[in-house]
Amino acid sequence: MKPIRVLIVDDHAVVRSGLRMLLEAEEDIEVAGEAGTVSEAVLEARAEKPDVILLDVVMPGKSGIEGVPALLHEVPDAKVLVLSMQDDPRYVREAFSAGATGYVLKEAADTEVVAAIREVAGGGRYVHPALGARLVAAEAEERKRAESDPLSEREREVMRLLALGHTNQEIAKLLFISVRTAETHRAHIMQKLGLSTRAELVRHAIAEGLLES
Repeated sequence: MKPIRVLIVDDHAVVRSGLRMLLEAEEDIEVAGEAGTVSEAVLEARAEKPDVILLDVVMPGKSGIEGVPALLHEVPDAKVLVLSMQDDPRYVREAFSAGATGYVLKEAADTEVVAAIREVAGGGRYVHPALGARLVAAEAEERKRAESDPLSEREREVMRLLALGHTNQEIAKLLFISVRTAETHRAHIMQKLGLSTRAELVRHAIAEGLLES
């Protein structure tokens, strides 16, 4: 039986080492390579053609989620399993929207990481059970809010940070997104709400109670 070839992508060498030891202990899994950044991961993916890419979210330069399209461009048949410390359903949605097929928390048990790799390699999708339940609840709440509020949950968070005086660069860093994505969110907010100045945005945020602690 052909082993599942996994590319480990994490900016911490000690984490990569631990994951390598974990995976190499499994008879049906083989570590195809390691990378510490998205750019390194793209090169490794091109050379090794892994079956599964185990991808950290927060890394120097481009984030893991931002790097998913480039990785899948190199290996379209590969499955991306995001490994993250973020237990917020919004990150799960963004990961899947980018093309990932699984999302597992770094705090998960070793057996769960291995099971998640096998699940996505077999053509399935994987989300930590508790996160999956929260994701469903969050999506239901968002649909309810959308009936009266045109902004998405992420756009409301960006608007709150803008109203507090943060720059696009600061927002990108706080939300683990690119500056361009932050700028796009800002443009969508202004367009959806019919606003033209930052002062109008601040007034709207105050009216919506977004600046209350």
